[in-house]
Order: sequence, then C-alpha cells, then structure tokens
Amino acid sequence: MKVLKERILKEGRCYPGGILKVDKFINHQMDPNLMKDIAVEFIRRFASSNVNKILTIEASGIAPAIMMGFLLNLPVVFAKKKKPNTMENMLSTTVSSFTKQRQYNVIISREYLNENDRVLFIDDFLAYGNAAKGIMELVEQSGAELVGMGFIIEKAFQDGGRYLREKGIHVESLAIIESLDNCQIKLKEE
Repeated sequence: MKVLKERILKEGRCYPGGILKVDKFINHQMDPNLMKDIAVEFIRRFASSNVNKILTIEASGIAPAIMMGFLLNLPVVFAKKKKPNTMENMLSTTVSSFTKQRQYNVIISREYLNENDRVLFIDDFLAYGNAAKGIMELVEQSGAELVGMGFIIEKAFQDGGRYLREKGIHVESLAIIESLDNCQIKLKEE
C-alpha cells in the first residue's frame, strides 16, 4: 500500500530494540483518510472470506476495525484489557505486550463471540504475534471460525508473521518492515 509506506518512511521514527513509532498517523493521532484507505485495502484483500464480524484488541486496532465495520456494515468486537463490572460469562486469555513490556488479561463476552461467527482480526502491528496468539485462543474458546488476520504494519524480523503463516492462517500485512537496524526503516519491496 503505497500511501502507507510513504507515511512510514516520512513520519515514522525508529528507536533501539526494534521499535517503530507511527503515533503521528496511526496509533495516537490518527489520520481518518488513511484509516479509510487501510480499511478499503483490507476489504479488497479479504473479499472472499465471507466474514460476519470484525475482531480487534484494545486499543490501536479499534480505528481500522471500526472503519472496516462501517464500510462492510458489520459489527466490530474488541477484546478488552480490563474487565468491566457488568461483564459476565466471558472468554479470557493472557497476552504479552512487546512495546509495553507487560502482560494483559484480555477478555470478550461470550455474547459477542460464538460458534456462529466467521471473524477477521485486524490490528495495527504484528511483531512477535502475541496479540494474535491471544485472539486465536479466544476464537478457539468461542467456537468461532478465524478466517484471517490483517495488520497495518508487520515487523518481519520479529517472526510473528512467519509463525501465523506456518499455522495456516491467512495473513495480510499492508506494510512489511524488513529491518530497523541502525534505526533505518527498511521496507519489503513487493
């Protein structure tokens, strides 16, 4: 996705330890037009998936997932990192965050994810695949079918994408970072 790649190269910032900061347009301040373009591209890439629900995880996956839900007229469910007092009968798993260096219990109400669902997971980053693995566990607990996973940015050098593809999951990443060595952003050529 050319416009996304251009924004990453122009506005993305690299930090030691394999961290790419794109909070100027994706996950702190958001560009709604870019989010629409991202959603349209995901819709194109998953057109034959017969999805009936979009799934994401708090918080940065919510914007592209909502845009997709809007364009497809589908509900969007997001895994919460804190249990509300009003939630009962829930699915739960633990996810490790690479950027925040901590673990989260993530939960979804069984009311919103069940065996009748064909879900597409959407998130901002794919690094080691920890959030994706947690979502896979929640989907399995629910009896739903996971039809694919879409990521705005994949960091190929952190192996999450390889792991998911080896599991047979349909993975689509709109921009793939090959390397952040020496704090230089190197994108994969298509």
